[in-house]
Amino acid sequence: MGTRTLLMPLLICLASLVCLQAAAAQAGDVAVVVNDRNPVNTLSSTELREIFAGEKHYWAAGVPIRIFVRGPGTPERNALLKLLGMTESEYKRYWTTQILRGEAQAEPMPLPSNGMQREAVVAYPGAVALVGFQDIKAGMKVLKFEGRKPGEAGYALQGR
Repeated sequence: MGTRTLLMPLLICLASLVCLQAAAAQAGDVAVVVNDRNPVNTLSSTELREIFAGEKHYWAAGVPIRIFVRGPGTPERNALLKLLGMTESEYKRYWTTQILRGEAQAEPMPLPSNGMQREAVVAYPGAVALVGFQDIKAGMKVLKFEGRKPGEAGYALQGR
């Protein structure tokens, strides 16, 4: 048996392993999605924190920001809590305080599914949501986060 014959199964196995690792990384990626008419293409972690903390109220074009979130226990909510550096109870207290101080009218709209988030993003020009990489659909514009898109090496927004 030649060297080529012996190396070929090893190369196929290594290629499969690389593909599996990439798929596993993508499965944990959480995308930042907006309405496809939104001119924004990239956000830094600071900008994204300001948006999801309700500190930034308008997109650069003057369109009001409308935040949609998933419920507790979902990968998208886990990514949100990591981004904000909060636990679930701290997040609830934060928004209750924001409302009581008059700094917000309501906490971000929780939606029970990524499908509903997609509908909201398509319906509201200023919408923003966090969606699992595997749930990205037509009508959702995926923004770069810290210069990378979900599925790219080094993408930092994870729901695990």
